[in-house]
Amino acid sequence: MATTRRWTVDLFIGETDGRTYAEARLHTSDDTHLLGVGRARLNPADENVPEIGDELAVARALNDLGHRLLLAAVADIQALTDERVQLRA
Repeated sequence: MATTRRWTVDLFIGETDGRTYAEARLHTSDDTHLLGVGRARLNPADENVPEIGDELAVARALNDLGHRLLLAAVADIQALTDERVQLRA
């Protein structure tokens, strides 16, 4: 039987004066905690649709979290191998 691990991502979203801020917090079973941050701001010429700001800020926070997770994996591989690591797409 395959081993299953559970990782969770909590999303926190706030808005003030046409600026939306989001945090994506990753929690793993081995107590790894990573934080991704995203921001969005309302263009004064655009209609104020809060959901769009939320979507942009959260997408950016998740993208930032993914990048930080890749950097953590590179650091872990380098620590194990004592060699420089370059990930490819």
